[in-house]
Amino acid sequence: MDKPASTRQLKVARELQRDLSEIIRRRGMAAFGGAMVTVSEVRISPDLSIAKVFVSIFPSDRAPQVMQLLEAEKRTLRGELGRQVGSQLRIVPEIDFHLDSTLDYVEHIEELLKK
Repeated sequence: MDKPASTRQLKVARELQRDLSEIIRRRGMAAFGGAMVTVSEVRISPDLSIAKVFVSIFPSDRAPQVMQLLEAEKRTLRGELGRQVGSQLRIVPEIDFHLDSTLDYVEHIEELLKK
């Protein structure tokens, strides 16, 4: 069982979520094939070296292509993030993108409830 995140981890994760959201928003939907990309959550390792970034993608049928684009742009995004948080963090964490399927799950439940 994972131990709960420290206050520092939570603060850093919130800041990374805010900054990454802004970086992705500035790139616009066109950069992601017309899909809307939202950073829904960031979880950071205890040593602050790895950030698990959960993104939700709308429409969800574009998710595989968008995830490939995010993976391809990972170094560039980390560089931009470093310029924003460099004064606050000693090291800029590695970014590990994960698809947040919460929206798909909610949609599925709504469909089931309609039946």
